[in-house]
Amino acid sequence: MSQAVKSVLHDTLNKVLSNAVDRAGGVPGVVAMVTDRDGNIFEGAAGARELGKETRMTPDTVFALFSTTKALTGTALMQLVEEGKVSLEDPVKEYVPEIAEIQVLEGFDSEGRPILRAPRTDITINMLMLHTAGFGYEFFSHEDQRYRNAKEIPSILNSSFASIQSVLLFDPGERWNYGVNIDWVGKVVEAVRGKRLGEVMAERIFAPLGMTDIGFTLTPSMMERRATIHTRGQDGKLTPRPDLILPQPPEMDMGGHGLYASIGEYMKFIRMILNDGTGPYGRVLTAETVAKMSQNGLGALKSGGWVSSDPSLSNDGEFYPGVQKSWAYTFQVNEDPTPTGRPAGQLMWAGLANLFYWIDRKNGIGGFWASQVFPFQDAASYLGFLEFESAVYSMLQKL
Repeated sequence: MSQAVKSVLHDTLNKVLSNAVDRAGGVPGVVAMVTDRDGNIFEGAAGARELGKETRMTPDTVFALFSTTKALTGTALMQLVEEGKVSLEDPVKEYVPEIAEIQVLEGFDSEGRPILRAPRTDITINMLMLHTAGFGYEFFSHEDQRYRNAKEIPSILNSSFASIQSVLLFDPGERWNYGVNIDWVGKVVEAVRGKRLGEVMAERIFAPLGMTDIGFTLTPSMMERRATIHTRGQDGKLTPRPDLILPQPPEMDMGGHGLYASIGEYMKFIRMILNDGTGPYGRVLTAETVAKMSQNGLGALKSGGWVSSDPSLSNDGEFYPGVQKSWAYTFQVNEDPTPTGRPAGQLMWAGLANLFYWIDRKNGIGGFWASQVFPFQDAASYLGFLEFESAVYSMLQKL
């Protein structure tokens, strides 16, 4: 890409970032980047790390990645599949026996006690990877939240193994439902490798990609550069919440949501997917595995939207309503072109504090939009992401 093209792209995308911060009801701050197969072609930042403080957002600001963590955990699992150490069809209980104790929730009795039964089939690794095992999230399921309250199971945000030992909302394999599945995948990786998930990622993903500013535990430097999470009230007002931080160090490396990183580090992972599994310092995955990870694994099932059971953490929502969506290992696949210009069959996902990325293997381009705002699908941040992605594709078409 020529310098003139990069310059025009730079000016356009910086305006999108500024608008997201400066408009009425905007976001406190944002970092956004775009990469092609060779390197970043745009890096931008706007706004503040915390409202009321002078520190500006910068490209090296550190974010809680939340569910954008999942694709890295899926990568660690697919490396085991490549090595023949696990099969996707294996029952998970062979590696993490505790999963066999999880039962299916049938409802609640008149006194509010859960009615449980054994699942009709074993949970396989494949079901976890595709979110068809039956698990939910407490903030996306009234039933899961009620069960947790009845059994005094801690929130998943406390980063403990106990927090994912909740309940199945339906029989394994029956349908798609977003939940704690990838945290269990992380436990499978740990069981086979005999190491913490963070150690496995550091050796087998971060090192070949040259990723250093990332981890489940914040270094002192990362802590200094951390963006504060803000909560938006019903009145639209934003409140900084510097106390909202995952336990440091965590009891368990949460494969579903636990990583912290600066966004430039995540772009290295996106480039690896764009480059068929190759990084600057070695291969992470084979090209065949990346192709498999980029395809619908659900068959006739579809992935869709979500209903909030905790308005402080998430709004109700869906990405690109009307666009058919499926699931891969471990990304959402848009089966139709998106209104933003992304072609059909590409990858994306998001994180609870309003982080969004996409990976377009067809055009060799990917982007990341990072903010730190609850609840999820915040109108200002999500709109900013849509404008950002749209601007990228609009510019590419013109140029």
